[in-house]
Amino acid sequence: MKIYTAANFFKHTFCDFTKVNEDFFTENEIHFKSKAGSNYSYTKEGVYRYSNHWGRVANCRWKLIGNEKLKSQNFYLGFASWSSFYPLDEKEKQFCISVNYDAKEVNFHHKNENEKEFLFFVEIAQKRAQHIKQLLTDDKWARYFDTNIEELRKGVISEYINSNKTLQEIKAGFH
Repeated sequence: MKIYTAANFFKHTFCDFTKVNEDFFTENEIHFKSKAGSNYSYTKEGVYRYSNHWGRVANCRWKLIGNEKLKSQNFYLGFASWSSFYPLDEKEKQFCISVNYDAKEVNFHHKNENEKEFLFFVEIAQKRAQHIKQLLTDDKWARYFDTNIEELRKGVISEYINSNKTLQEIKAGFH
């Protein structure tokens, strides 16, 4: 397993950063400032990143996980331990999708977090997560089905995260 440090964490990696208190930089040094305006501070445990853009960052995929809804283009501070970084290989299926039906939330994770799940390429996992978010929050798609919406939703999403079938193929199977 590759070990990540301040010297290599920004080269083709995937990571979930955790949102933390933004007063960190009032007491700590900025070690690097990117051309895009992001500030980085390195510690023995990991990296702090203060930025207004998350998701695709250069050749990396870095997500910011927080309790509240994050707004695009707002600055947030995130922390990630060095062990939270994973190699991002666009030619290998490395990502699985998880769904919390009660909270109506969907997320995709690197396979090292859950080895037994059905795996996707990062691009596919991200697109499927977006489709699932819509399935969880919108009921219009289910108008023409003659079944309970929650049962239908769980059935469609479960098959979608555990197969290579398209959403259209799965929905057609439920008619």
